[in-house]
Amino acid sequence: MVILRLFFKFYNLFLSEDKAFAKRLRQLTGFVPANLAIFKLAFSHKSMSSEKEYAIQNNERLEYLGDAVLGTIVAEYLFKKYPNSDEGFLTKMRSKIVKRKSLNQIGDKMGLDVMLSEHNQTRLSRSMLGNAVEALVGAVYLEKGYRGTKRFVVNKILRGYVDVHELETLDDNYKSQLLEWCQKNGQTVSYKLLARYKFEKRDRFKVAVMVNGKKVATADDFNKKSAEQTASEKAMLSMGIIENED
Repeated sequence: MVILRLFFKFYNLFLSEDKAFAKRLRQLTGFVPANLAIFKLAFSHKSMSSEKEYAIQNNERLEYLGDAVLGTIVAEYLFKKYPNSDEGFLTKMRSKIVKRKSLNQIGDKMGLDVMLSEHNQTRLSRSMLGNAVEALVGAVYLEKGYRGTKRFVVNKILRGYVDVHELETLDDNYKSQLLEWCQKNGQTVSYKLLARYKFEKRDRFKVAVMVNGKKVATADDFNKKSAEQTASEKAMLSMGIIENED
């Protein structure tokens, strides 16, 4: 079995028609996979698959797996890094690292847009970067198991693209920040559910943030609380309370 895997790695790197992809993966992950197909799938968006192929020809299943594995590895990493911190602090830190916006930024820094462009003919969106990060973690898990995936996540992602110490002081609870600002400035803030609809077979929520009864910003998300957070951030940007990081 070991010899067979070594053969496939050698073949993928030097003889396969996908050897350029294998070399790029080696730069990205630190190793050459024996199963290139699962990594190609990690960068295949659902828009590239037909209805009949939907369940097996895009990266959503790998994204699901990677999301679970990544959350576990980050939790273990933080548990060991902060031995004297309580559950609340650890939970907030994990959320800051694995939330969609952070994963999108990590995917951008990793250059996953190039990989996605090569395997998709659709227009790339920001969220596809974060999805690809999770799908890549899922592919690494299938190839390397938990220990190998932990090495990849810690060494290549957390230490390479995440400033954990900076995150310690980052307050990303925009809903709380907006409420505090409004209270200090004698204004009222509330949230209104504008719509609840089906998207990709899941419930999706559209909410508006109201300041003094006036709609300031709206946002959509699969989670109502997440939509409120995004709407709050947009409101604070439009009101000049915070500046755009980009």
